[in-house]
Amino acid sequence: MTEIEPGFWTALADVVAALCLLAGAFLTFAAGVGALRFGSLLARMHSVTKPQVLGLVLLLIGLALRVRSWSAVAMLALVVVFQLATAPVAAHLLSRAGFRTGKVDESELVPNQMDPSDEADGPQGGA
Repeated sequence: MTEIEPGFWTALADVVAALCLLAGAFLTFAAGVGALRFGSLLARMHSVTKPQVLGLVLLLIGLALRVRSWSAVAMLALVVVFQLATAPVAAHLLSRAGFRTGKVDESELVPNQMDPSDEADGPQGGA
C-alpha cells in the first residue's frame, strides 16, 4: 500500500479552498446583481439574503482551509454562526417593516391561508 505524502493533502486543501472561494464570490456577486435587477422589495430581499449567506459561508470555509490555524478557524466558525443566526431575523424584520409601511405590493403576495377572515371560502381559497 502506498502512503500519501503530506504535500498531497496541502495541495488538495488548497484546491478545495480555491473552489470554495470562487463559488462564494460568485454567489455574493449574484446577490448584488439580484439587488440591482429585481424590482420589488421582497424579491430584492430574497435575492440578497439567500445567496449572500451561502456565499459568505463558502468564502469562510475556503479561508479556513487556506489559513489552517485553529484560532482563526474558531473565529471564522463564530462568524458563520452569527451570520446564520442574524440574517434570517434581519430579513424578516425588513420584510415586516416594508409590509407595514406599504412598500410591498400586496397584489404580488400569495393569499394568506391562515387568515381567519378567509375561512368562509374554505381551505382551497374558494375553489
